[in-house]
Amino acid sequence: MQQCADTVGVEEEFLLVDTASGRTSVRAGAVLARVQDTDLTKFHAELAGTQVEAATGPCTSVTDLGDALRQARDALAKAADEEGLALLSRGTPPEPSEQQVVSRENPRFRRVLDTYAGVVEDYEACGCHVHVGVPDRETAVRVLNHVRPWLPTLLALSANSPDNGYASWRMVQQSRFPGSGVPPVFTGAADYDAQVARMVACGTLVDEAQSFWLIRLSPKLPTVEFRVADAAPTVEDAVLLAALSRALVQVASRGGEPAPVRDDVCAAAVWTASRYGLDGVAVDPWRERRVPATALLEALVEHVTPALEARGELRLVHDLLGRRV
Repeated sequence: MQQCADTVGVEEEFLLVDTASGRTSVRAGAVLARVQDTDLTKFHAELAGTQVEAATGPCTSVTDLGDALRQARDALAKAADEEGLALLSRGTPPEPSEQQVVSRENPRFRRVLDTYAGVVEDYEACGCHVHVGVPDRETAVRVLNHVRPWLPTLLALSANSPDNGYASWRMVQQSRFPGSGVPPVFTGAADYDAQVARMVACGTLVDEAQSFWLIRLSPKLPTVEFRVADAAPTVEDAVLLAALSRALVQVASRGGEPAPVRDDVCAAAVWTASRYGLDGVAVDPWRERRVPATALLEALVEHVTPALEARGELRLVHDLLGRRV
């Protein structure tokens, strides 16, 4: 699917829940058989048979993006209902399946199971992935270097998997995979490719299409892919994430050298965001100390305000944040 610079698209992962038991159900195949791809959206299976995904095409307008997301959710919810299931947009299941959720029939899934074993056997975490079009891969790597300190704030904003005292239990589960978290700083696209290839050679990634960084270059599209957010509770939440992510990319594309931040401080910021969400403290990656999470969210919005104003999206973002915070 062609993605042009400055466009935005979203991949949403959903859980399928049995309405009688409340547990997730390994029925993705049956649900996906009841929906058809459209010009706006494609539907996909996920690693877990309890999950389905809807991926929009590239949009220039977040209004159009919202329409595509809403239509996709409606189609999947109807298909799930016809199977006696409910569609749930949440980072982790309230009641996980009692069955094995990952099939060994798919050759790539079998390799994933053989590589990660118990880490992935019961993995039903769902995210909201935002793709932002970029003109070239060198620009994309520059974007990664610039936005890495903001990723914990996007996680705090999106936290939607409360469990075990955490706002985002999904992020705790994801942190069990090798190389997860904020990516390192790269010198360019060749360095990025070399680091991915190195991890494949070391056996911690099954292939070069896989990585567990919270933002990465898409292996298939000319995009930067934000993978930090929990599944969005509503279409409006997904639109807010998409608008902020695109604005971050636009600011980063025009910026100079980013202010340096330590990898271990970024890791502390991710953990703190997963623990508290927006309702408590956060770690400021630049000043290396704790601050209110809402203060960093305000700083993020201020940082991207020029880009939002240029697209006429600043009022929308403020309105959506007003419902969220």
